[in-house]
Amino acid sequence: MDPASSIDWSDPYEIGFRLSERFPDLDPLTVRFTDLHRWVTELEGFVGAPAASNEGLLEAIQMAWVDERED
Repeated sequence: MDPASSIDWSDPYEIGFRLSERFPDLDPLTVRFTDLHRWVTELEGFVGAPAASNEGLLEAIQMAWVDERED
């Protein structure tokens, strides 16, 4: 894997973009945080520690996904 394509919890916009591509018909506002957490950790290139997430990070990812979907 190219290190440049690695993502972590600190990359909410890239994660939101990748989730919008993976789930194009899903409204991110309907996703439970438990599912969002799992999907983020399953993304190709995700290198963050699963335990390093928190509600604020998941909210930021969710809002980035909403923004991406609206573009």
